[in-house]
Amino acid sequence: MNTKQATTIDEVIQFLDDIIETSKQEQSAIGLFTTLYREVTLKIKEGIDNGLFQDGPRMEKLDVIFANRYLNAYYQYQANEKPSECWEFSFQKAETYWPIVVQHLLLGINAHVNLDLGIASAQVSTVENIGSLKSDFDQINAILSNLVGSVEKALTVIWPTMTIILKLSGKIDNFFIDFSMKTARDGAWKFANEFVALPENQREAIIQERDVKITQIARLISNPGYLVSGVFKFIRLFEKGTVSQKIIDLGKIE
Repeated sequence: MNTKQATTIDEVIQFLDDIIETSKQEQSAIGLFTTLYREVTLKIKEGIDNGLFQDGPRMEKLDVIFANRYLNAYYQYQANEKPSECWEFSFQKAETYWPIVVQHLLLGINAHVNLDLGIASAQVSTVENIGSLKSDFDQINAILSNLVGSVEKALTVIWPTMTIILKLSGKIDNFFIDFSMKTARDGAWKFANEFVALPENQREAIIQERDVKITQIARLISNPGYLVSGVFKFIRLFEKGTVSQKIIDLGKIE
């Protein structure tokens, strides 16, 4: 398989654009997470350009390694090859009707952050210097937090009743991030520190072991119990637009 891999953050954005366009043409829900990921990548690029990070070149290297794990999984799946189990589960669910937009986003976040981010962080570090990455790593959380309101706004376009529910629940400001974006990144940092200390010949086995655990989380996201699943099915029936339109609406976040 000729997997497309990026060498710069600009190439990452281009590859994500390609996946988004293909997803719109094919009405594939894979484009939902990809659209969110593209926006995060743009914000990281902006942060690098504006000196937000202590070590801009290292952050771009991290971003590229991180993105290439997603690109590799995507193109493996498109070629009918087997990516990591958590990514395969996410892509398979993108082909089904019932997951709501938030579930598609969470399945992507779960695989990319809980598995890929820790590995990528370790690959730009050593045991001796990984601590110096923590400040820049935490800046990503700040970027995510700043996107929360925009993501919620896009979701309310797709499912207008969500506005009422968010106001009634008192979670209009942190609904989306409560779905474990920050928790996932905290777990990724812990895993990065464990992974970077491993001998090279032990790493693949640990990746596979973590992949199994992350896939278990994915199954909970996909099937969170009878009551919550029933609520999600109700939401799904009233989501507005085709998959392509949902991707476009989500792409309007700023």
